[in-house]
Amino acid sequence: MRERTVLVNSMSKTYSVTGWRVGFVLAPPDLTDSIRKVHDFLTVGAAAPLQQAGVVALNLPDSYYEKLSLQYQKRRDLLLQRLEQAGFRCYRPSGAYYIMADIGDFGFADDLSFVRHLIENVGVAAVPGSSFFADSTAGAALIRFCFCKKYETLEMAGDRLRRI
Repeated sequence: MRERTVLVNSMSKTYSVTGWRVGFVLAPPDLTDSIRKVHDFLTVGAAAPLQQAGVVALNLPDSYYEKLSLQYQKRRDLLLQRLEQAGFRCYRPSGAYYIMADIGDFGFADDLSFVRHLIENVGVAAVPGSSFFADSTAGAALIRFCFCKKYETLEMAGDRLRRI
């Protein structure tokens, strides 16, 4: 499959450096020239120190990935549990560090008003689901919660979700 496979990857999620925009492509030699041309038109080169950090990261032992996977799974499972306890219908992610949750049962007009409510009244940030759809109405009943780094435990306090 080597002659027909193109692998595109980045350091962003695995190494928790989402703003760095450092990545790589593995492809057959006859495709790499075209890939480089497209890349040149779409991006600016990553800073040399970030590329060097990427090399260090790529040489980490397997134990790093095993521990990281367990940490993400633990955060995912905890957040899923808390969100479901709070009444959200959640989509269980298999490989992402965020959870999409359906807000249809909460009585808000749309995802934007619900996210604003969470920020202003609960102190919890989420991303409106509509931002992930070409047709924003398709995501108007969804919001996204992230569990990529630090997290706080959430619990219900009467009819409100709060941080503890």
